[in-house]
Amino acid sequence: MINARVAGVGMTKFCKPGQQQPYRVMASAAIKEALEDSGVEYKYIQQAYASYIYGDSTCGQHALYDVGMTGIPVINVNNNCSSGSTALFLARQAVESGAVECALAFGFEEMQPGALGSHWDDRESPFSNMLDALDKVSDAPAGPLALRMFGQAGTAYIDKYGANPDIFAKVSEKSRSHAILNPYSLFSKPLTVKEVMEAPTIFPPYLTRFMACPPTCGAAAVVVCSEAFAKKHGITANVEIVAQAMATDFQDTWTDPMKLVGTEMTAAAARQVYEQAGIGADDVDLVELHDCFTPNEVLTYEGLGLCEEGGAEKFINDGNNTFGGKYVVNPSGGLMSKGHPIGATGLAQCTELVWHLRGTAGDRQVPNANIALQHNVGLGGAVVVTMYKKIS
Repeated sequence: MINARVAGVGMTKFCKPGQQQPYRVMASAAIKEALEDSGVEYKYIQQAYASYIYGDSTCGQHALYDVGMTGIPVINVNNNCSSGSTALFLARQAVESGAVECALAFGFEEMQPGALGSHWDDRESPFSNMLDALDKVSDAPAGPLALRMFGQAGTAYIDKYGANPDIFAKVSEKSRSHAILNPYSLFSKPLTVKEVMEAPTIFPPYLTRFMACPPTCGAAAVVVCSEAFAKKHGITANVEIVAQAMATDFQDTWTDPMKLVGTEMTAAAARQVYEQAGIGADDVDLVELHDCFTPNEVLTYEGLGLCEEGGAEKFINDGNNTFGGKYVVNPSGGLMSKGHPIGATGLAQCTELVWHLRGTAGDRQVPNANIALQHNVGLGGAVVVTMYKKIS
């Protein structure tokens, strides 16, 4: 099996709900940008995977038809917050299996203001077992689903390791310092630890408003192809997907608030990626990870093996998550500052990493970037971990 290449990437600047164009317009803009970036004409795309969670069935076709109608298979993907990376997983898998030579993954979302909620209250929730488990293993205060799950996971981490809760604020400060260099970021104003700590509490005792990502709207797209296809069509495609793994929850997920938000499946997927690639965490230069809440970024440092278990506080205080440290984590500003339009998120992460590996990330460029790692997680649950490598 030959590894797939990323031929082209594109994304819209994310915006707050109410300021967006229709999803069809945002998605087609991102797709056209990715196609132009790749040098691939749309007629050569053989399959397309459309990622979103808010919308009727076949929204993917509706968005793609503005780009072209060539009769290709279009698969609509809904895997909660990991939907974008799931679409990429399927496109990469199709190329590497030899089923196609060139595939498109794209994602989009039009979100509503406020906390995420279910649109299907007339049937059993897919999160009912998780919430029942959370109630059994913790005394989590009431609140919206995601806020409650990730907030209590943060509390569990502090309780278990005795870390200073200000680490969550330090992560927010770091992410915003990266975002101010990113023209695609939703937020561009610096934050201080003091401002984050003194912001209104949204989930006691530790989580404040500046530790949660905002609902956002936007789109992103990625063109994936084989090495043979790239050579045949004279395409550069100098970023390789060297390894990728998806994992879901395990039987003992229900026993721990941190496992309920994906620490166990993150670690499992990361191990698979390092084994597939023959490249360990120590060789990674930059990471885009799923920081929907800053406690999740802290948990994910350890799940990805960027630091030892219980070592996130030292990792943060030593500056190993930013420029000048061991890794640059979320150079884009992450979901916290760039925004989180769910269906587009995983593909926007890929776009950011590809820009760095190409050396075209502008003022936020990670120096000498050769190996990049991506982490995208969704409750319910699924996680996708992907490793990219620059090809000389």
